[in-house]
Amino acid sequence: MTTAREQVLRLWVQLPFFIWLVVLWMLLWGQLTVLAAVTGIVVAVVVTNVFRLPAAELTGRVNLWWLVVAIVAFLGHLVAGAVQVAWLATKPGRTQTAIIRSPLRIDDDLIMTHVAVALSLVPGSTVIESDRTNRVLFMHVLDVTSAEDVEKFRRGALKWEKLIVRAVGSREDLRLVTDEVPVFAERRREEAR
Repeated sequence: MTTAREQVLRLWVQLPFFIWLVVLWMLLWGQLTVLAAVTGIVVAVVVTNVFRLPAAELTGRVNLWWLVVAIVAFLGHLVAGAVQVAWLATKPGRTQTAIIRSPLRIDDDLIMTHVAVALSLVPGSTVIESDRTNRVLFMHVLDVTSAEDVEKFRRGALKWEKLIVRAVGSREDLRLVTDEVPVFAERRREEAR
């Protein structure tokens, strides 16, 4: 049986998701009006109560400096990726692509989702599969001509993970990425021995 304090804490933790649903509703309608906000609240209440999902565990830690750095880095990669794709579309010859397996360090669904979204939104790569058990993302990437390119993209995924953890990850996750420990699947294999 949960206490009133635990219920209030759970609601407080879920408040950002609730607000995001309302904002998303208003953006979908293209209106920032009171009516859109009220209907967004009704939709958010229905969605959160009818489609019960396990609560996402937020760390409660947000580093504003690293959040700004992550957003600026994302915008820079967005522009660079668009330029690269435009160049690949106009250059003569074939463009080589690859499916790249990219293991991550952190055992957290939300961090894995943020990394996958960042990688997918930048033109030139998209996440096509994720192995939640082993914390591995599989990416389809344009313009891969060598094993060095494959490693560059793997390191890029780990850099995104590190940047996102610095912005919103837990202190334990922050320790894992700053100490550059082995990826999650390798650590799990070692623990199983």
